[in-house]
Amino acid sequence: MTDHGFRARRDWAALKRRLRELKMIAWGAIHKDHPIMAHIIPIRRCNLACTYCNEFDDYSKPVDTDVVMERVDKLGSLGTGIITISGGEPLLHPDLDQIIARIRSTGAITGLITNGYLLTVDRIERLNRAGLDHMQISIDNVMPDEVSKKSLKVLDRKLQLLANHALFHVNINSVVGGGVKDPDDALTIARRAIDLGFSSTIGIIHDGGGQLKPLSEKEREIYLAVKALEKRNFSQLSFFQENIANGQPNNWRCRAGARYLYICEDGLVHYCSQQRGYPAVPLTEYTVNDIRREYITEKACAPHCTVSCVHYVSYFDFWRVPQTLPDTRPYEAPEPSLVQIQSAGR
Repeated sequence: MTDHGFRARRDWAALKRRLRELKMIAWGAIHKDHPIMAHIIPIRRCNLACTYCNEFDDYSKPVDTDVVMERVDKLGSLGTGIITISGGEPLLHPDLDQIIARIRSTGAITGLITNGYLLTVDRIERLNRAGLDHMQISIDNVMPDEVSKKSLKVLDRKLQLLANHALFHVNINSVVGGGVKDPDDALTIARRAIDLGFSSTIGIIHDGGGQLKPLSEKEREIYLAVKALEKRNFSQLSFFQENIANGQPNNWRCRAGARYLYICEDGLVHYCSQQRGYPAVPLTEYTVNDIRREYITEKACAPHCTVSCVHYVSYFDFWRVPQTLPDTRPYEAPEPSLVQIQSAGR
């Protein structure tokens, strides 16, 4: 196919995707008894071992495809607007394409968070045919180091393949903050993403105790420079990151467990990837009553929350229904590890 033919197909796919997104936004703003977004884990195993990550292992088998399909259907019956597949590394699941197609059949927008290592032309074309809407790849540095192998040097060829073959939207997330050796890497990665026609976002890595740590003057300079490159999309509404960059808590209403659901590989509903263990109700048993309860439950972990997708979802409801029920679980601070903010998907 000629370049003009591919661009026409990509532009047409983008237009249809935007119309579906606008419909999802309108429905989410009008009706509050359904999830806006859910993350679903079809496999916990990953082919990498980034030292800051607490969301993977190196041995788990893929969740049975029929079980994943049942969970997707359940999310569809709850009216979920966006269903994002995460892991682990979801490209390791043998039936990922079927899962994506099943998500599309529910009417939801499909997302995929991947490290990108397993992408090939054939794999990208299969994702196109399955109906993938959005892909996010986080790149942590320009050159691989002992913290992360998700480097621009290793992944740049994969990014070129995406630029030449992907009909879906691609976002590249770079990072700045504790544990990043060279803050300038984030700007280099962001510029490369823009050059390839992708959107670019930036996240902040906390210190080794998982606590808020203000950015240095240099890190803040890079952070602001990358923010200036961000294209006009929902991820630009990252007001909460300003406080995080300054080491300050946020005052907001977390709707996790209601408007945002995290479904682990065991099929349990959790607040998010960093607060697994509550409410821990099987998705098969989750009802509108659970959504309504969690909608008005104030979360003890909210002021220092770093999970950006939960923040984004909260914008739908910041103006209505104050939270009145207390979070009855004992709050535990994040484990002593690097906790990464994924600016446009996690």
